[in-house]
Amino acid sequence: MTHPLHPRGDAAAIERGALFMPKFDADGLIPAIAQDADTGAVLMLAWMNAEALARTLETGRATYWSRSRAALWVKGETSGHTQDVVEMRVDCDQDTILLRVKQTGPACHTGARDCFYRVVGPDGLLAG
Repeated sequence: MTHPLHPRGDAAAIERGALFMPKFDADGLIPAIAQDADTGAVLMLAWMNAEALARTLETGRATYWSRSRAALWVKGETSGHTQDVVEMRVDCDQDTILLRVKQTGPACHTGARDCFYRVVGPDGLLAG
């Protein structure tokens, strides 16, 4: 599989350079935040390994790594609640991915529009 992932460089190259050099953690994963491209709402957080990241770049469909199943999964593959990537961004250290997506259907497996539908109160109780 070919993809535009490059080996890590020095801080200047990572923070200011033009090469995509994502930093994966010790388990070979990088966090990926999915954001609604139209509204800016944060939809979910998932994980990608190098293969999931490369497939996302190649196909334009959000592909993640399931830590619980130890397998790749394409968002919406079984539910039909797909994420078509409009734009991929990376943070300054290149250790977090932001996917701006067109979400079809709910993003959360619970059926909620996004995974952040509850508010944590100062008393530690959840509302929403």
